[in-house]
Amino acid sequence: MAPVIKKKISKAELKRLHVLHAYEEAARLQGYSLIAGVDEAGRGPLAGPVVAAACIIPQGIFLAGIDDSKKLSPVQRCEFYEQIMSDSRIHVGVGIVSHQEIDQINILQATIKAMLQAIQALVMSPDCLLVDGLKLEHPTIPSQKIIKGDSLSHSIAAASVIAKETRDRLMVEEDKKWPQYGFKQHKGYGTPAHVEALKRLGPSPIHRLSFKLKENLGN
Repeated sequence: MAPVIKKKISKAELKRLHVLHAYEEAARLQGYSLIAGVDEAGRGPLAGPVVAAACIIPQGIFLAGIDDSKKLSPVQRCEFYEQIMSDSRIHVGVGIVSHQEIDQINILQATIKAMLQAIQALVMSPDCLLVDGLKLEHPTIPSQKIIKGDSLSHSIAAASVIAKETRDRLMVEEDKKWPQYGFKQHKGYGTPAHVEALKRLGPSPIHRLSFKLKENLGN
């Protein structure tokens, strides 16, 4: 299958992309074929949900320029999101766990739940999971924890973009309900402007009433 190429890829970028496939190729050498990269967005914010994504990218498809979502500009993330979601050969699943449940079960367990939801949402069941920075115990699918996986794995990088862009879009919608907090700008992260709004207004209905929120308010 020919790579997905919207513009000519330089030799240096093609070399980087092949390196970015190293974990996927190692999994294929072990006999796996449906390899899903899994990542999350929103473990650190003071408000909103945690979102996870799982991506299965067939062998031979290259997303030129893909990288850890944090290294991409908002415009680049949006472009990759549209490219990934519009390619019928790439399978995507998304999981979302609300701020209420984060407070109930803690952010680690909420992240794990969102990841499992994302895997369950895939139209094809993967036979191997590559997970960014987290030991994920799946009941039936073997998984591998990869530190900084969103910079080292093609499929995890794609999942990081989907998770980040999905969550950002959700927070932009929340900004329409609660514009005084500035969610459109900071997406719920603890920026100085966000903390100042919290001190003036108190928490909104989508804030996480957790220890991290109390620390930022000085309580």
